[in-house]
Amino acid sequence: MDLQSQIESILFVASKPLKFSVIAKAVGVGVGEVEEVIEVLKMKYNNDSGINILQLGDSAQMATNPKNVDVIEGFMKDEIAGELTKAQLETLTVIAYRQPITRPELEVIRGVNCALIIRNLLMRGLIEELEDEEKIVPVYRLSFEALRHLGISDVKELPDYAGMSEHEYIKQVIEGEK
Repeated sequence: MDLQSQIESILFVASKPLKFSVIAKAVGVGVGEVEEVIEVLKMKYNNDSGINILQLGDSAQMATNPKNVDVIEGFMKDEIAGELTKAQLETLTVIAYRQPITRPELEVIRGVNCALIIRNLLMRGLIEELEDEEKIVPVYRLSFEALRHLGISDVKELPDYAGMSEHEYIKQVIEGEK
């Protein structure tokens, strides 16, 4: 896989600004090469695309085009109103039983892209995004708000938490992707 594709994928899954040094370490190149690729990606996306590459100093992030803010706000408002969908409930359940969990790990378990669902759960205040020094991407866990809604004070109070959180098949699936 080429370097541009690798960096583009990392920016896509990160959902937060990443320092060039972190990206460089992840793909095994120098910071200068990352800077060059970021410039190419900015030329690729920052015109008529729905995606933009934002850069602030030595950090970059993939984001939506600010020209689309009205459409995005309307879409997101519709997305967070009402009851949780089956996919959102499944995602919330996986996060609850496997927390802290990264988006790539979650997607391996569910078999689908979870970016929009994670964003929706974050906006609803049902999950929290945390930094993990050992991982490039953030990890997710249930929020206190979610625990309150469930009427519990700790995820260990969930039904069959011990069996489900340490399920051998899920461990194999996650470890098989690393």
